[in-house]
Amino acid sequence: MIGRRTIRAMDTLQDWLAHCERLHPKTIELGLERSRTVAQAMGLAFTCPVITVAGTNGKGSTCAMLEAIALQAGYRTGVYTSPHLVHFEERCRIHGEIVKADALLPHFAKVEAARGAVSLSYFEFTTLAIMSLMAASNLDVAILEVGLGGRLDTTNIIDADCAVITSIDLDHMEFLGPDRESIGREKAGILRAGRPAIVGDPVPPQSIIDYAAQIGADTWLLGRDFNFSGDKLQWNWAGRGRRYAGLAYPALRGANQLINAAGVLAALESLRDKLPVNAQAVRNGLAMVELPGRFQIVPGQPTLVLDVAHNPHSVAALAANLDAMGFYPTTHAVFGAMADKDLAPMLRKMGPLVDRWYFTDLDTPRADTAANLKAKWEAQETRRDVAASTHAAPMEAFRAAVAAADPADRIVVFGSFYTVGGVLQDGVPRLHAKHV
Repeated sequence: MIGRRTIRAMDTLQDWLAHCERLHPKTIELGLERSRTVAQAMGLAFTCPVITVAGTNGKGSTCAMLEAIALQAGYRTGVYTSPHLVHFEERCRIHGEIVKADALLPHFAKVEAARGAVSLSYFEFTTLAIMSLMAASNLDVAILEVGLGGRLDTTNIIDADCAVITSIDLDHMEFLGPDRESIGREKAGILRAGRPAIVGDPVPPQSIIDYAAQIGADTWLLGRDFNFSGDKLQWNWAGRGRRYAGLAYPALRGANQLINAAGVLAALESLRDKLPVNAQAVRNGLAMVELPGRFQIVPGQPTLVLDVAHNPHSVAALAANLDAMGFYPTTHAVFGAMADKDLAPMLRKMGPLVDRWYFTDLDTPRADTAANLKAKWEAQETRRDVAASTHAAPMEAFRAAVAAADPADRIVVFGSFYTVGGVLQDGVPRLHAKHV
């Protein structure tokens, strides 16, 4: 435990984050006992409705759409998401605005003062600090994105009024189990007896349905309790007691966003007694929602696409979305990933679309090296017309892609948050065609 004099010496957010990194031997250590002990000592509690969102893919988009609609309905919102792309403060938004670093400092100090001899991981410490800020911010609704899994994630010390589970796929298997059923059971840990459990996966693991029934959750299944349909111009949603017709497509691009949006509307419908929203708020919120790094297309030449797809399911969605964009003479791909990822299916999905690869190292010990990524790609690539290079950092790889690309080409930056964040470190790149 550090003394009071040291607490006062923590003058900046970077000081606190460095302290959190030193505090615990493991970056990730699942379990609620440590977090719950400290939260109780802090008196941490929410007085507003809480929505917790778990799942393999679609969590960030779901949180962003919930926030956008609630803001349009006039509510004061708080959102916690992780990880961040560039700056730590991105992990918390209050009333639609990223929090200022200085606003977090007293809450880091509060966690430190309350933890005593408890050794918190980086994720546990920072999550408690952000939830402390949110709890003190006079919110109408709090939206919490689960960091990893669900059952043993720090966010799960809060009993959510509504739990949303998005799509389930194979990821973080060393922590969550070897198959969708095991992973689904971990995600289902955020469900609560008698409270809405929104299951947005079209083919959910049976383990989620079984656990929801076991504890007596109010389960909403896509295809049974809510559904959607659409054509090229608009889409419709129907739930247990409400319908929306002629909705514009969400501002977040990609075919998978309709599944996320359908789960969002089910969550809001399930909370209508505590958090009523009208049809105009739904329409405006979906039309205005923004989320960097999720099939984000940046205007300019060549075309730039940014996507934090980093597991087989999300990369398959990215590939489908890229395919739907139409023809580009050459597609350049900047890619970096963690060493524990199931790389073969990701490379296989993207292979037919990519004409030039730029593999990059990432600034974290968990990352695979650019040389390893290139070797794994070479072991399975069948096209003879595709070239690849390795780079020491995402921005270096990106600059190489820009230098090689023609105006009509496309550059896709995807993989880890570190990959996309590395390209966004100086803001969103504005590309202008060369040779013009």
